[in-house]
Amino acid sequence: MSKNLEGAVWALAAAALYAVSAALGKFAANDYHILQILFFRQIIVFLSVLPIVARNFPDNLKTQHPLAHGFRLGGAFIALSMGLWAVSVLPLATAVVLMFSQTFIIALLAMWFLGEGLGVHRLASIFIGFAGVVIVVRPGLDGFFETNSLIPIGASMGAAVAVIVVRKLSQFESTATLLSYQAIFVGLLSGVPLFWLWVTPDLTGLLMLLAIGIVATFGQWIGIKALRLGEASLVSSIKYTELIYAAILGYWFFADMPDAWTLAGATIIIASAIYMIRREAHVAKIALLEKPAPA
Repeated sequence: MSKNLEGAVWALAAAALYAVSAALGKFAANDYHILQILFFRQIIVFLSVLPIVARNFPDNLKTQHPLAHGFRLGGAFIALSMGLWAVSVLPLATAVVLMFSQTFIIALLAMWFLGEGLGVHRLASIFIGFAGVVIVVRPGLDGFFETNSLIPIGASMGAAVAVIVVRKLSQFESTATLLSYQAIFVGLLSGVPLFWLWVTPDLTGLLMLLAIGIVATFGQWIGIKALRLGEASLVSSIKYTELIYAAILGYWFFADMPDAWTLAGATIIIASAIYMIRREAHVAKIALLEKPAPA
């Protein structure tokens, strides 16, 4: 099996696990507050990175960029909490497809804050991708506007901010520092309100809350493995199969059937995102080939 094929298989598994985690979150939201679900998720995340966090602790919390970490943690907290909120109030497939808008928001923020170029192809992909988002949300069509559709878009904005700040911070901070801040402080942000929001789970509820974190964490680590094995453009394209899994799980467990507008918008969003990813990978390869050899 080639490295690309192996990476693709792992990427498919990661996408499936993310969809399962979202479905479990939708179930759990019937009985528990979003922040309680997120808190349990972060417990598992923290345990998974504990060997790295514990190494040189608390020295790995020392930073010269506290404000940047604050923006990153705020973005991550918004992304995770609003992502859970989105799947709790929207059909699973609709929530997932609207969170795909993260790709286009990252591209825009990268231009403004990282100085990345915004060529014709990238600009066209962003414009068409956001047109797909509008189709899914369909504001004003026949007097219909689902305000809950703004929740996954808010989650995407938070995720995009976190990604951009991490790209910048990774130039100065160690992996241990980045993981420590994420694992500890997102858990604290979700945990403090539980003094007022806590609902003591029964055994079934406890297992479900823990399963959300376990499945999501496995998905994250498997996704990293996929990126190590396969080409980034291929692996990044495969992540959009999460929509297929989400649609199946939504239909099977929640009787949610994506309507024609959602499917049409999803097709446009995914096609635009894949085009942008593969186009930029192609440009990067050309630039590498044209780079003059050292004398």
